[in-house]
Amino acid sequence: MTSAVQDLLNLLDLEELDINLFRGGSPQVGWQRVFGGQVIGQALVAAVRTVEGRPPHSMHAYFLLPGDPKVPIIYDVDRMRDGKSFTTRRVTARQHGHPIFSMLVSFHTDEPGLAHQATMPDVPPPEKLPSETEIREKILPTMPDPVRRYYERERPIELRPVEFERYLGKKYPDGRFNLWMRTTGRLPDVPAIHQCVLAYASDMGLLDTALVPHGRTLFEKEFMVASLDHAMWLHRPFRADDWLLYAQDSPNLQGSRGFSRGLIFTRDGTLVASVAQEGLVRVRRQ
Repeated sequence: MTSAVQDLLNLLDLEELDINLFRGGSPQVGWQRVFGGQVIGQALVAAVRTVEGRPPHSMHAYFLLPGDPKVPIIYDVDRMRDGKSFTTRRVTARQHGHPIFSMLVSFHTDEPGLAHQATMPDVPPPEKLPSETEIREKILPTMPDPVRRYYERERPIELRPVEFERYLGKKYPDGRFNLWMRTTGRLPDVPAIHQCVLAYASDMGLLDTALVPHGRTLFEKEFMVASLDHAMWLHRPFRADDWLLYAQDSPNLQGSRGFSRGLIFTRDGTLVASVAQEGLVRVRRQ
């Protein structure tokens, strides 16, 4: 297991303060605000720890205020419902006495019945794409400074973008962006850990997809960006340390709000999760 993956597991291992009350920290890497995926993942951990025997199947979250990485985040879980088939939890994250994030999580035991799913896009496998080592050696020197700094850091999630030329200014009019991802090390054989890690990773690149049709990226200083809401549905079992394809697109960008969605597949084409997000994509005023 790499040190970055261990750091991620430590980040998601919340401290239990009392019944339904947990505390989480943030990595001290100089960020001005807390990464949205971190709060999603930690909130899901808090909810999961109050439910026995049922896995989560959906979560709907709102980002209320920017998180402060310098102080801990308190997660307060409200046990809204414990039904015969479904369990519901509401998690509120607080800092400085104010709620910064709120998420509803629903749990359900898998039941037999009819089934269908979307088809995975026909894209090159991750082995046919530049590895992170190759990106650092051959492609990073040609990329903008913010993109280069992002890829140069040691990270717990390895990313292999299919349409990596978008970072060089190429436009993709259909607005689609495909991204292979997995953790950079092996995870424990605990399904809840893989679910929480995927919740963390589901915020990576999704809002940025809103700029794909324009040949732009959120790394540009011209944009002021922030996640507004985030929804995720878990459909089937998976491992977050195996390659997953995050097939993203953006149906709409209007009024400085970009809407993006994504389907997450295993290598064999099994649909394991769906994601949707709206975020602020504001052009900075001079």
